[in-house]
Amino acid sequence: MRTGNRIAKHERSAYSDRMQEELSPNVAKVAAALREHGVAGEIVVLPESAPTAAAAAEQLGCEVGAIANSLVFDADGAPLLVLTSGAHRVNTDLVARLIGATRVRRATPEFVRQATGQAIGGVAPVGHPAPLRTLVDKWLARHERVWAAGGHPHTVFPTTFEELVRITGGTPVEVE
Repeated sequence: MRTGNRIAKHERSAYSDRMQEELSPNVAKVAAALREHGVAGEIVVLPESAPTAAAAAEQLGCEVGAIANSLVFDADGAPLLVLTSGAHRVNTDLVARLIGATRVRRATPEFVRQATGQAIGGVAPVGHPAPLRTLVDKWLARHERVWAAGGHPHTVFPTTFEELVRITGGTPVEVE
């Protein structure tokens, strides 16, 4: 456990697969995907649910802009994952133009679960049943460390903008 900073009170060093599975099978899938991609950052279990960027930032002691929200959209019937800075809103008209879609809209909870296997509020950038087309907000590059969900509303992991682009195969874009 780290000491000397705000995340020390809740950060866990590598915890066992058993603990991950008890929290959620999705967390175990995300942890496995992170290992497969060579991600050094470990999943952190937060003391409280963090279904919003503001809630996560408060618990982690970081700027809300350093939270990488994983937002799933319905782009002409296909799932689209947008990893955006917690300080931004996604301009769906802009995103539709960027990807050549007729319409991009927020996905329903059922659509999100079908596409990712995860519930809204804890959707990770990886660990889905199949890879998703992904856009990554360029604003995340302004932060040395960003935090992304770990497959459950109580979990996050530290990463970087460059690493998010690499592990998702995402396209860096302006989303706002």
